[in-house]
Amino acid sequence: MRFGLILGDVPASVSPREHFRQLLRQVHAAADAGFTLLSIGQHFLYGDVRCLQPIPTLARLAAEVDADVKLAITVLIAPLAHPVTLAEDLATLDIVSEGRLIAGLGLGYRREEFRQFGVPFEDRIARFTELAETMRRLWTEPEVSTSGPVWPLVRATPHLVPVQSPLPVWIGANAAAGVRRSARLGDAWPVGPRMPLPEVRELLGLYFSCRDAEGRDRTAQPIRREIVLGRDREDAIAAFTAMTSARYQDYSARERDSLPGTASSEIPAAITGSPDSVREQLATLAAELPVDPVIVRAQWPGMDIEAVEEYLAVLGKEIVQPLADVPVRDATLPVTP
Repeated sequence: MRFGLILGDVPASVSPREHFRQLLRQVHAAADAGFTLLSIGQHFLYGDVRCLQPIPTLARLAAEVDADVKLAITVLIAPLAHPVTLAEDLATLDIVSEGRLIAGLGLGYRREEFRQFGVPFEDRIARFTELAETMRRLWTEPEVSTSGPVWPLVRATPHLVPVQSPLPVWIGANAAAGVRRSARLGDAWPVGPRMPLPEVRELLGLYFSCRDAEGRDRTAQPIRREIVLGRDREDAIAAFTAMTSARYQDYSARERDSLPGTASSEIPAAITGSPDSVREQLATLAAELPVDPVIVRAQWPGMDIEAVEEYLAVLGKEIVQPLADVPVRDATLPVTP
């Protein structure tokens, strides 16, 4: 069982220099704790919250960690990009990271970003599909012509291809239609952090049935989960609430109104409890579902970097290292509801 770390945003009141200094400390702490994947998302024009752009950031971080640490983008707002620009940027990142990139793509959900880019929000699915299909061809064909309609290409001759062939592409989705799209266009579906396990089971079954229909392979799927340790579940839930409530409120203000709150009845996807309980919950998850790696977030608003480092050290000692040899369910086996 493997674990990854998603690098979150920070208040813009933190200076850019301090932001990056803390990011490096967090990355080093995660590497020391045994995490084998680093992940970062994308937003634009995020106001009083700063998100470093993932492609240049991961290019820099590739030099900070061992060669067995994967670098994932979860996820790029694909409809806002041109397929040639994005294909070449991602190929370059895979080259300079020596074949460690996982390219994550998503539709995006903030209407404000689309408005500022001059891209119709209602066109994002069509643009996403065209971009994903065009990038695959740019990475694998010596000459590419497409009919568009958004970005038609005429005998385009790619000069940059990834080290990995194929470059793994994760496609995010939160509903059945998106999961079908992920199965058809991508290589994995990263399960969201707040999706309850019954829904995860249902959509994993759909994902794998779509893969079977397409004649594509089955592999374990990455899953986002918040993990918080305490003396017991109640203590861990209190810690979880203190860590995350401000960020969830901020998500709601940034067009993510569907997110749940942080009361104990509203966090069915968080893994909380004593170290023994959390290890048991994660081992059960690995036995029942083909999900791997488990990607967690360590930094939340109000946490200083020392608290983040301590959190990662405890997770490494109590969770990541003890579970390293726990097998994950074979993806070829049926997913039972």
